[in-house]
Amino acid sequence: MSHAESDLNPGPNRDFDDAEKGLYDDTPNLPIFPPLASTDERPQNRIDTALSPTSPVHEGTTPFSREGKPPKLTSVAPRKPTRESRWIRCQLWFNTYRKFFTFVTLLNLAGIIMVSLGRFSYAETHSGALVLGNLLTAVLMRNELFLRFLYAIAIYGLRSWAPIWLKLSVTSILQHVGGIHSGCALSGAAWLVYKIVDIVRHRSVQHRTVIATGILTNILVIISVLSAFPWIRNYHHNVFERHHRFIGWLGLGATWCFVILGNTYDIKHGRWRHDANSLLSVQELWFAVFMTIFVLIPWLTLRKVPVDVEIPSPKVAVLRFERGIQQGLLGRISRTSIMEYHAFGIISEGRKSPYHYMICGVQGDFTESLVKNPPKHVWTRELKFAGVGHASAMFKRGIRICTGTGIGAALSTCIQSQNWFLIWIGSDQEKTFGPTITGLIHNNIEPERMILWDSKKRGGRPDTMQLLKDTWRSFGAEVIFITSNMKGNNEMMQGCHVAGLHAFGTLWDF
Repeated sequence: MSHAESDLNPGPNRDFDDAEKGLYDDTPNLPIFPPLASTDERPQNRIDTALSPTSPVHEGTTPFSREGKPPKLTSVAPRKPTRESRWIRCQLWFNTYRKFFTFVTLLNLAGIIMVSLGRFSYAETHSGALVLGNLLTAVLMRNELFLRFLYAIAIYGLRSWAPIWLKLSVTSILQHVGGIHSGCALSGAAWLVYKIVDIVRHRSVQHRTVIATGILTNILVIISVLSAFPWIRNYHHNVFERHHRFIGWLGLGATWCFVILGNTYDIKHGRWRHDANSLLSVQELWFAVFMTIFVLIPWLTLRKVPVDVEIPSPKVAVLRFERGIQQGLLGRISRTSIMEYHAFGIISEGRKSPYHYMICGVQGDFTESLVKNPPKHVWTRELKFAGVGHASAMFKRGIRICTGTGIGAALSTCIQSQNWFLIWIGSDQEKTFGPTITGLIHNNIEPERMILWDSKKRGGRPDTMQLLKDTWRSFGAEVIFITSNMKGNNEMMQGCHVAGLHAFGTLWDF
C-alpha cells in the first residue's frame, strides 16, 4: 500500500476485516472436502476444474504458461504455516522505510552534535533553515502532486530500458518515502528544540515576542509529530487526524510568525527592522512559502461529489463515483470537508471509463456507517495519490495477489494491463462483494490471467507460496505486489524472500 496502501481500511485490527474472516482459521475440527466427489485416484486437494459445473475461474484455476503447459497444481495450505528464520524476518523488518528513517535521523543528530561542539558554522547562523528544510521535505514526501511527479519520472524514464534490479530499487524507494517523511519531521522538531534553547540562552538580546512565538511553535510542532507515532495513528485514527492536521496547521501559522518576527528583529541594535529586503533575502522565508504551497495544493482540489453505494453484504460497501482513473491510485473520502478522511484503493477500467469504484470493508465506525447509513455525497480530493501499485507500469509482467478487500487496490492494475496476473483469495467472493465487482473482473480479465480462490468452497485457503511459484514460472513474472492483512502479508513476503521472488507487500509504517 505504498505509502498509503496500508491505510486502505484503518482500524485497530490489522489482521482481518470482516470480509476476510475465515481465510486464516486454524480450527482443526472442520473437515476439508473436495469441490465435488470424485471416483478416481487423484488426491482430494487437487484443483479439478474439469469436473466442476461452476466456472473454473470462479473456483480457482491455475494459469497456463505461454508454452501451453499447465504448472503444478496447488493444494490447500497446511494448517501450520512455515515460520522463516529470524534473519529473514529481520531483513524484512529493516526495510527501506526504516533505512531511510535511520539515515535521516542520524544525519541530523550528527549535525546537532556538531553545532553544539561549535564545528558546524552554517547551523550556527541558519538553524531556522535546517528546521524548515526538514519540515518542507517531510511535507513533500506526503504531497500527492509531488509523489505523482516522482512516479511519472520513474515510470516513463525507466520502463523501456532499465534492468530489473534498477526498477526494483526505484520501486522500493517510492514505496518507502514515508521513512524520509518521518525522519525529516522528527529531525525538524529536534532542530527546532535546539534553536529555541539557543534563543533562550541568549534571551538578554532577544525580544520577548520572538521567544514566546518560538516556544509556541515548538510546542505545536512537537504535538503534531508525536500524534503521528504508529501506535496513535493505527489505534486512535481520529486522535491522530485531529492533532496531526489541525495542530500541524496551527504550527505552520506559528512558524510564519516566528520566521517573520525572528528575522525582522535586529538583535545587534535591539530594534525592529522595517525594510522588506532583509526578510525576503532569508532562506527561512522561502522554505515557509513552499511548505505552505504544498500543504494547500491537495486541499484546493477538495470537492463534494455524488456517490452511489451498493451493499452486496453486511461486510462490504461498494462506492461508485463518476469519471475513470488510471491504475494504482488511491483516494481519500469523508462525510465532512475537513475531518475523518479514510483512504481506499480505486478500481477503474481506465481513464475513459465513466466510473471508478472503491471497496470499503467494514472494520471501524466510518466504514460501518457506509453500510448502515449510505451517503448520497462524500467529500474527496480530486487529486488522487499514488500507491506502490502505480509503479506496476514500469514492469513487463507481474502478479497482483490480494486477499479480501485488498482487491480494491489490486484490480485496476490487472484490468488496465494485460501483462498482470490477478490472484484473489477470499471467502464467497461473489456473494460478499456483489455483481459489480464480479462483473468488472469477468468482463475485463481473461480466464487464463486470473485465479479466484474461494476458500469457503475449497475448504481453506491455498498454499499461497506454491501458487505464487507456479504462477511466477508459467506467467513469466518479474515482480509480485501483495495486498493482504498483516498475517497474510508477512507469510507471503517471507516466503517470496526465501524463494528469490521479487515482492512488495503492504505497509503499515508510513
